[in-house]
Amino acid sequence: MAPTPQSLSHPQPNSLKEERRSANYHPTIWDPTVIKSFTTLYTYESHATKLEELKQKAGKLLATTKDTSSLLKLIDSLQRLGVAYHFEKQIDEALNQLHVDQNVSKVLSVTALQFRLLREHGYPVTADVFEKFKGVDDGKFMDSFSGDIEGLLSLEEASFLGIQGEQILEEAKGFTSESLKDSLGKLDKVKAQHVQQSLEVPLYWRMERIEARNFIDSYQNDDTKSSVLLDLAKLDYNLTQSVYKQELKELAEWWRDLNFKEKLSFSRDRLMEIYFWATGLSFEPQYSKCRICFTKYACLATVVDDIYDIYGSLDELESFTKAVTGWDVKAVEELPEYMRVMFSAMSEFTNDLAQETLKHHGLDVLPYIKEQWAILCRAHITEARWFYGGHTPTFDEYIKNGWISIGSLGGLVLLCFVEANSIVDQFPHCLKDYSQLFYLSSLITRLSDDLGTSKAEMERGDIPKAVQSYMIEKGLSEDEARDHVKDMIKCSWKKINEEIVDNCFPKVIVNLSKNMARTAQCMYQHGDGVGTSTGVTKDCIVSSILKPIPM
Repeated sequence: MAPTPQSLSHPQPNSLKEERRSANYHPTIWDPTVIKSFTTLYTYESHATKLEELKQKAGKLLATTKDTSSLLKLIDSLQRLGVAYHFEKQIDEALNQLHVDQNVSKVLSVTALQFRLLREHGYPVTADVFEKFKGVDDGKFMDSFSGDIEGLLSLEEASFLGIQGEQILEEAKGFTSESLKDSLGKLDKVKAQHVQQSLEVPLYWRMERIEARNFIDSYQNDDTKSSVLLDLAKLDYNLTQSVYKQELKELAEWWRDLNFKEKLSFSRDRLMEIYFWATGLSFEPQYSKCRICFTKYACLATVVDDIYDIYGSLDELESFTKAVTGWDVKAVEELPEYMRVMFSAMSEFTNDLAQETLKHHGLDVLPYIKEQWAILCRAHITEARWFYGGHTPTFDEYIKNGWISIGSLGGLVLLCFVEANSIVDQFPHCLKDYSQLFYLSSLITRLSDDLGTSKAEMERGDIPKAVQSYMIEKGLSEDEARDHVKDMIKCSWKKINEEIVDNCFPKVIVNLSKNMARTAQCMYQHGDGVGTSTGVTKDCIVSSILKPIPM
């Protein structure tokens, strides 16, 4: 039986009583004193010589590999091991030459891998390269490939680089998914795990740090592995962890000084989980400023979210929104104490980022940072008005606001200022150029969040989220509504791919946008990866940030 608006509607708040809702978030399991105690045996000072030696050997291997199939597999391994950033120029030159030569292999696995890597790096390659693997009579992918597991896996992964209207890639996805599922019971344990993982989360959607850790284990057991690449990947992974630990100590001090634990005790204390998200956006050591900026922004934005979602009365929220949108210090003075504390932290962060950007890049971004806070608060107050007014938004109404209220738009815009070297000549009109890319990334973030958290949020009385609003509007079951949301995520990825191919955006902006979506899908794959600190989230944090790989 399909749900009705009444059966899913949120409880009516009693606006006459100053009752405060609670989400019953558990305290942090990562106290600042614990973070301060993190140590490492791996430092760049003590391992610089070894690192450089391995990089030289890996670079030589890349330069001397001429066979197309071997070269593609090498580049793919470098990317999945998390060390391709050391060889960006060499990889770009190699892929560019492959694109110029246009020598397309007759081997399915090689053709699919070449297509995926070229598309991923922004080359406008056509999906017609797969036509030769289809039958002449029926136009379907030939059954003779149904036993080619390597080819099927390669084609399955390549199909996720498709854009709208590429029917051949949709056909490829259907063919490979069905063939791979049929093969699961016939494969050895290791190969079956690879197939299952690909069917659950395609490589293109995976969070890079998690993939690197998993692939290092997998690559270690590969008979064709390069010991140089393996040693480089392990050492680089451990050294990068040392950078993360140092950044976390700095952030823990900042977070402790804000003292939100006492002053805003109703809010989520999730510094560690949010920093883990930041490593998903840009894991490479040189992006320290990106990780620190995003962590600060997202920690503050999370508390703002809690103010609107669970703590503030409507009158208070209206006043807070007005104060933020006008950046009005006098209006702030009239706010309750907890809101003054919040605005003070937002203001300090905003001024610090603006001063840094002006100092290092000569750009005055203060008005743009303030505007992002205003945009976020306007989206939150819209949802608060829905809640207090007992309004059930339509699906389109919810999505139109929800992609903003999730907060990732502000994070992406602010990171443009941190990486302003990439935009300084195009500022500020470049922000408009990136708007569709940022929208799609934020939409995936919102939809992934709703898939993972909406059940718990509905139980505490929140407004209907994407799944519930679609159920109500269309009279569908929850499973049917969830399938629709998942289809929207797939469609959004196709549009992201199209944006990347059609525009010459800076690589750092493209990667941040893709990685925002990837990290969201990772964080909410098994539930609320931010609200709940234990389980999968904790395991990922330990393996990515705290526990080095034995060498």
